[in-house]
Amino acid sequence: MPIPSHDSPDKSSPSGDSRTQDPRLWRADGWTARVIKNEDDDGWAVAMQKDGEAEPALVGPWTMGRDKKNPKPLDRTAFSTLVKTASEFVRRQEQQLHATLHQSVTVTAKSARVSVTLDIVPDEENPYALLTAQDDAGEQLAQVRVAPGFKLTRESASKWIEGDFRKPG
Repeated sequence: MPIPSHDSPDKSSPSGDSRTQDPRLWRADGWTARVIKNEDDDGWAVAMQKDGEAEPALVGPWTMGRDKKNPKPLDRTAFSTLVKTASEFVRRQEQQLHATLHQSVTVTAKSARVSVTLDIVPDEENPYALLTAQDDAGEQLAQVRVAPGFKLTRESASKWIEGDFRKPG
């Protein structure tokens, strides 16, 4: 029995959304799972791609079928597991990026608690960061533009506040 190509027509679900459910290609729930030949060895891999994205979010090994030549066909259970795994992977990447680009510390300086944030703007041509101070009520006390490599620590935040919010060297 031939394996359908990824150009096979979509099958509509009862809810009207477009789905593909072929042995090597599944599309549903905003994701596409495609079983591909693993270029590194004789096995197979599965690429999980979120709708609208140019590149797969996750590529991992895929199980061989019983004949030890062809891949195991995708099914509903495998697809659901792949979607959950890829979604979690994307979520962790987004959390890591957010933690890298948005840092904060709270210090006591000049007899007041001050929250200092560093928000990096990863512009391809001119990256920079904004260093912002807020009081306990959320009122902005100061904001300066700094190099994206500025290291925000309790010590650097305290020095900035004690220096009357002058742009750090």
